[in-house]
Amino acid sequence: MAGIMLRSTAFNDHDLLPGRFAKDGENLSPPLQWSDVPDSTEELVLLVEDPDAGKEPFLHWLVTGISPQTGEVPEGGVPPGGQEWPNSFGETGWSGPLPPRGDEAHRYFFRLYALNRPLELSGAPQAADVHRALKGREIASGNTVGTYYR
Repeated sequence: MAGIMLRSTAFNDHDLLPGRFAKDGENLSPPLQWSDVPDSTEELVLLVEDPDAGKEPFLHWLVTGISPQTGEVPEGGVPPGGQEWPNSFGETGWSGPLPPRGDEAHRYFFRLYALNRPLELSGAPQAADVHRALKGREIASGNTVGTYYR
């Protein structure tokens, strides 16, 4: 599968996320930039999850329907054409990190998927539901990881 280059100007891969992106900070979504999206892409999907939050990954942000012609989303913004879904906090849109105080740093995986046909979801999907729905639709993906602790 082809690779999408995904990065942020606010943090480096596997580095600490600035506090303004945390739920108990300003709760802003970080700026993201991407490139190398295949020409045949019909839709981009952005998924941000914390696999260290418990038995199931904690969903912090899910955006579907992102235009393949875009290459970025500004800080605190929504990707062009994107539809935000409920996260694991039960809120629609971005909800930043809020790991328990004293936990080791949690990892926040920002994943961008290029799809050959639109994603079909309903209700309030969890991260595992999204991964299942992506099967057979992915033509490229990219990720970057931020960490956070309190």
